[in-house]
Amino acid sequence: MKMNLDNPRYSGLATDLYQLTMAAAYHANGRDGRASFELFARRLPEGRSYIIVAGIEQALDYLRRLSFSPEEIEYLRGLPAFESVSAEFFDYLRDFRFTGEVWAMPEGTVAFAGEPLARVTAPLIEAQLVETYLLSTINFQTLIATKASRIVEAAAGRGIIEFGARRAHGFGAALYAARAAFIGGCVGTSNVEAGMMYDIPVYGTAAHSFTMAFDREIDAFRAYFKVFPESSTLLLDTYDTIAAARLAREFGPELRGVRLDSGDMVELSKRVRAILDEAGMRRTKILASGDLNEFKIAEMIAAGAPIDLFGVGTDLSTSRDAPALGGVYKLVEIEFDGRVEPKIKLSPDKATYPYRKQVWRAAAGDGSFAGDVIAMADENGLAGAPLLAPVMRDGRIASPSPTLREAQERARRQLDRLPAPHKRLIEAQPYPVRYSDKLEESRLALLRRFENRRCV
Repeated sequence: MKMNLDNPRYSGLATDLYQLTMAAAYHANGRDGRASFELFARRLPEGRSYIIVAGIEQALDYLRRLSFSPEEIEYLRGLPAFESVSAEFFDYLRDFRFTGEVWAMPEGTVAFAGEPLARVTAPLIEAQLVETYLLSTINFQTLIATKASRIVEAAAGRGIIEFGARRAHGFGAALYAARAAFIGGCVGTSNVEAGMMYDIPVYGTAAHSFTMAFDREIDAFRAYFKVFPESSTLLLDTYDTIAAARLAREFGPELRGVRLDSGDMVELSKRVRAILDEAGMRRTKILASGDLNEFKIAEMIAAGAPIDLFGVGTDLSTSRDAPALGGVYKLVEIEFDGRVEPKIKLSPDKATYPYRKQVWRAAAGDGSFAGDVIAMADENGLAGAPLLAPVMRDGRIASPSPTLREAQERARRQLDRLPAPHKRLIEAQPYPVRYSDKLEESRLALLRRFENRRCV
């Protein structure tokens, strides 16, 4: 059987098998009350004190388009796990659509461990089935947006370009990485398709192979400049960086930039800058690339490297030092017969808080963030402003998603308000986050109920 893969991103099969087996068991047992799940990170990757929310737009797009094709349903029928499942379940899947509501933090929001980034409320089967896709999409983009923000912070005003498509885990990941990196503060990407899809500025130079394709380095430089007189950035380190910098003087102040891709970047950038300046090329920028990350960039800037732009690839698009965000998606309450039942997990190191929640953020007198409170969704009168907002109702988008530039600007403004101790690259201080008194009391009351049941 040949499956229709024209748009697999919206397929009901974009999930783990156990989501579908649970759905079949829920259906067979009439267990489909209205349920609420929350997506959050229990703890942040080592070295991170905050995260930047990203991927919400793609998650909502998936929810509003989600369905099962006839070919996909036939595929499920043929799986051994579904051998005893009734025909009624497959009839249910034929008409399946997501009809629930979603509350979420806007993309570009600074968030912290334990805080729900998104909350899904829908009939239990619908809310359960979407777990894998939501986690995959939001975890990855949030991870990369956060990594980008750290690199941008380290660059201290110099531009960061996302260069990681060739090292990403597949080109789909490369597209989302470019998008998330832009939210995190990058000025652009080398990924042309991402540039078109998301309206991100695209940047590029030329590879060493272009220089090597000519008999002489100066011939390669002239050939490239001839075609791109207004945008050429010449790659200097194919043979001898300093000798190449001297050749670049031929093109004068109209040369847009030069790129360093290896060697002692601090020493080379200083020598190249001096050569260019002596030739009256003070506007010609120096771009550095080559296995860079926030720590190397911070060291180069501290050493006085006169570098204007950094192209960051592998470490950015894979978040190499912390390659996964452990976001989870947990049931917090469910409604049966008009009665809301709070739900809690008691596993060691994985315990959760019950009930739907809201996050409130307070500010100090100077406008800087002063602390967050995770509260029950219906609590009022807490200091600060709520962070989660309704973004989907009845399976339809409730409000337009912020543009990518709006998300980037939101991240920039929020990071400006996050006190410096929480943004350090090393030994960042934890940001103060607590649970409201009402939520703590509700959790303790639920724990007492569990203990009483055990004693009966």
